[in-house]
Amino acid sequence: MSATINLEKKHFPVLLDELIKIISPRYSGTFLDCTFGQGGYSEKILEDPKNKVIAFDRDIDAIELSKKFKKLYNERFDFNHKKFSEIKTDNTQNIKAIIFDLGYSTDQIFDKKKGLSFNFSGKLNMKMGLNTFSAHEVINKLDKEDLTKIFKYFGEEKYAKKISSSILRKRKKQIIKTEDLVDIINREKKNYNFKINKSTKIFQSLRIFVNQEISELINGLINAYRLLPINSFIIVVTFHSLEDKIVKFFFKNYSEDKGISRYLPKSKNKNKIFDLISKKAILPSAEEIKINPPSRSAKLRYARKISEDGNFDEFFLKFKKLLDIENIGKKL
Repeated sequence: MSATINLEKKHFPVLLDELIKIISPRYSGTFLDCTFGQGGYSEKILEDPKNKVIAFDRDIDAIELSKKFKKLYNERFDFNHKKFSEIKTDNTQNIKAIIFDLGYSTDQIFDKKKGLSFNFSGKLNMKMGLNTFSAHEVINKLDKEDLTKIFKYFGEEKYAKKISSSILRKRKKQIIKTEDLVDIINREKKNYNFKINKSTKIFQSLRIFVNQEISELINGLINAYRLLPINSFIIVVTFHSLEDKIVKFFFKNYSEDKGISRYLPKSKNKNKIFDLISKKAILPSAEEIKINPPSRSAKLRYARKISEDGNFDEFFLKFKKLLDIENIGKKL
C-alpha cells in the first residue's frame, strides 16, 4: 500500500490517466515534473516505490507543499524553486519522461495576490514568481503600439487597438487597476457576443507577457530535449491555442523526413530527433470534462527522443515575432 499526501484538493491533474498510460511501459525511473503546482502528477508517479521525481515550479506557494512531499518520499523527491526554462539535473541517465502541465490551478486563479482573474479588484499583478515586472507596470507604462501588439498576438484580441487607445485615455486621469481595465474592455466590446467573458483574451495576453510564457515554453522544450536520454519522452499538456501551436510545431517539425524538393525523393532529415507516436493531440474524455470543466480546453501531446544534436534555429525563427513582442518587457 502506497502512502499519499493527505490534502484537501481543489485542483484536478488534467489527463492524468492518459499521461500514466504513456509512461507505464517505462514506468520505473526518474521523472521531471516541470510544473509541480499542487503535485497531482508527482504524487501519482511516486506511487511506484521504484520511481523518483525531480520537480520544478516558479510559484513560491509550491514550496510549502514540496516540503510535505519531501518528508513523505525522502530521497525519491527533490524540488527546485525555478522556472522550467532553467531545468537541469546532474543525473540524466535514468530519466524516463519530462512532463509539462501548462495550466493554472484553481488556487492560483483565485489567489487575489496573484491577480490572474478579472473577477477581482485592486492593483494588477499576474506575476507567477521570479518575474521582473507586473501587469500593473504593463498597463500603466507601455505605449499604445506595444499594448496593441501584446493584446493582438498573445490574446488574439480583435479589439486590441481600441482597448489600447482607451487605456491611454484613462491613464491621463488615473492609475488603472483591475476593475478599471475590466470596465474599459466591457465598454469597447459592448457589441461582443460570445460564450467567454469579454476580458478573457486581454487577461490571457497580460499573463503570457508578464510571465514571458513564450520564451519559457520554447526554452523549456529545448532544455528538456537536451536533458532527455534516447527513447525517453517529453509530454506537454496545453490549455490555449498559442502554446499548443508551439508544442505542435516542435514535435511535428522535428519528427518528419523532409525532402529538398517535392519533385525529388524524400531525403533523411538530419534534424529528425523525435518519434511522434500520435500525430493528433489527446483530449479529455467527456467524463473528465464533466468532473473538471476547466479541462475542456486541454490538449496532451508527446514525443519520444530518437537522436541527439538537434538544431533549433528553425524553431526560434518560426516564433520570432512572438519572442520580439516579449522583448517589449525590457522597456519596463
